[in-house]
Amino acid sequence: MQILFVFSSLFRFKDSRMEDVWLVDFYAPWCGYCKKLEPIWQEVGAELTRSQSPVRVGKMDGTAYSGVASEFGVRGYPTIKLLKGELAYNYKGPRTKDDIIEFANRVAGPAVRSLPSRQMFEHVLKRHSVLFLYVGGESPLKEKYTEVASELIVYTYFFSASEDVLPESVALHELPSVVVFKDGTYFTYDEYEDGSLSSWVNRERFQSYLPIDGFTLYELGETGNTALPCSCFLLCLTASCSFRLKGLIQRVATEHRDQFNRDFQFGHMEGNDYINSLIMGEVSVPSIIILNTSNEQYFPLQRQQIHSLDSLLIRLCPCDSRQAFGGDGIFQRIKRVAYDARSTIMSVFRSSPLLGCFLFGLPLGVISLMCYGICTAESDDDTELMKRDGFTDEEEEEGEEEEQQRLTAGAEGEEDEDAEKIEQKSPTEKKVD
Repeated sequence: MQILFVFSSLFRFKDSRMEDVWLVDFYAPWCGYCKKLEPIWQEVGAELTRSQSPVRVGKMDGTAYSGVASEFGVRGYPTIKLLKGELAYNYKGPRTKDDIIEFANRVAGPAVRSLPSRQMFEHVLKRHSVLFLYVGGESPLKEKYTEVASELIVYTYFFSASEDVLPESVALHELPSVVVFKDGTYFTYDEYEDGSLSSWVNRERFQSYLPIDGFTLYELGETGNTALPCSCFLLCLTASCSFRLKGLIQRVATEHRDQFNRDFQFGHMEGNDYINSLIMGEVSVPSIIILNTSNEQYFPLQRQQIHSLDSLLIRLCPCDSRQAFGGDGIFQRIKRVAYDARSTIMSVFRSSPLLGCFLFGLPLGVISLMCYGICTAESDDDTELMKRDGFTDEEEEEGEEEEQQRLTAGAEGEEDEDAEKIEQKSPTEKKVD
């Protein structure tokens, strides 16, 4: 199995890093997610070995070799990176065997792959839901295309071909051109209308309508912050029977692409668990919600008012004209901290009640002891002060008893003296008295 435990051969890793392509898992021994990834990582190494892939698979303890981890920009665990020469590509997709292997094979190969025949083009087109293709010979546009491919190959494939490879149904007005094939049709890049090639590729690398999960939404949010004019995503939160709502949104995404392509990404998400945690609220299912990940605002649409395509188009007005919920203000940030803390505590108690009691009961016990010590510190100081003055509580009580005894003895002594004086008086004086 082609798994390299780098913690035992760090120098060998450094020597061969520039010569080979490495897929490295940076982990921490205490990380629960890293332990969950371990069996999947073993399967990835075994599969790449069986397929005779040039990618070498390894793992490194980022806490033991913090310098190397810092060199590659590792900020959390686990972090998967593909190291190819001077470049380091970060993997951000689902941590499944098939997704990781597909990422490794895509990035390890050339940034731009050539399609020599029409049969090869048709075969590749069937395998990929989104396909970028450069058509033409050497040109400044091809140089830009190669640069963009080297940067964004972590997300999708890039191909090149001559014009005779394309089917007759594909008509290009000029050469060279960059074309994207998706949604059963194709779109051509126009520098004057679409802006930079990198922004256009970032925007077009998603299907017009797609199923969305947490990883996809995170990826869409990153794209919206860097390339898209607006990062609003119209999500249809569906149950298994919500075909009508999905159908309406699919029609908007495909039939009205020119109107909404720059402002919206359309899709559906099964259930509402992820959205509930994102907006820290409760969203009913089925429903339609507009989510702006650039400022974490959301705009729910009234499902009862959406009964046709026209009614949906009317309500897709600019986000500024409707009431916004959520946001990234100071109050929402405080609420997010409290919500995340509560969610973490609840998940710990649900998964392991005994561990939860230990983790949270021990600190509470320590805090209680500290509070008790603070409260009793004043009385201890008073006792110490009395000791310095030569008194304790017992000594003070003994002193009071001795004083009382002296007073009592003094009173008895006075009475005895009076009695003696009376006895010493003459009978005449006693008679006078």
